[in-house]
Amino acid sequence: MEQLKVFEGGRSKFSHLTSAHPCFNEKAHFSTARIHIPVAPKCNIQCNFCTRKIDKCEHRPGVSSGVMTPQEAADRVDQVVKEMGDLMRVVGVAGPGEALANEETFESLKIVHERHPDLIKCVASNGLYLAERVQDLLKVGVSSITVTINAFDPKVGAQIYSWVRYHNKTYRGEEGAKLLVEKQFAGVEAAAKAGMIVKVNTVLIPEINADQIEPIAKLAAEKGAVLMNIIPMIPLYKFANMKAPECKDLEQARAVAEKYLPQFRLCKQCRADACGVPGKEESMSPAQRALGGTHYHA
Repeated sequence: MEQLKVFEGGRSKFSHLTSAHPCFNEKAHFSTARIHIPVAPKCNIQCNFCTRKIDKCEHRPGVSSGVMTPQEAADRVDQVVKEMGDLMRVVGVAGPGEALANEETFESLKIVHERHPDLIKCVASNGLYLAERVQDLLKVGVSSITVTINAFDPKVGAQIYSWVRYHNKTYRGEEGAKLLVEKQFAGVEAAAKAGMIVKVNTVLIPEINADQIEPIAKLAAEKGAVLMNIIPMIPLYKFANMKAPECKDLEQARAVAEKYLPQFRLCKQCRADACGVPGKEESMSPAQRALGGTHYHA
């Protein structure tokens, strides 16, 4: 397996970047900081477990204390870099909606990259627009991307997504899921071919997509992804009454996926405005640190 060899001995052909990225490297998870700038409120899909929210306390993806303008976000990065120095290594956009569905993502990262070219720029995406925005991402300095892929079979995807909106047209059911899945894997391939480091996230929903883990991991590896992160579904929205996966469910899924891709096991499912060293953050909201607080954990 060529993809498995990518991380042999803790090193990879992307080590110069992954060694400092706390969401791609388990050692960096406890030693380097990242900041998520909340500049992307709109989303182009609706996951049945997702509720986007403006909130100061809830600790999960899709949540932030507010939405920043590109200028505010860039100024915030300036402030954090000044306060944290070399500890701060990564600037990312992870919502609270879909990064690539908001032009503010590109505007923000452009300013940040001009001011701080040495910082790693990272984006989290559902992948719907990824293939067609790869060159735009490269222009603003993005070198790593995380693509969340929750289904391989459109029939399964239809249970996970309420709708998919692609270029002003809304698709539902299997039609929408099929479009999304095709675009996601095309995006992984395009980003990898462009030289980006690609990690695939999969939200494990045992009652629905447990059997999707292996085909997702296999095809993602074939398309150029180098790492996978399987995370537990947080029961919300239409899935609020479903049971979250247990540790044994996650370990079983990771064991299956690890045949094709190395597994990242330390994800904290951070907020869209998280700031600090992920492995040293308290469970309380990091929004207070990201949007005006000064109590960083180093």
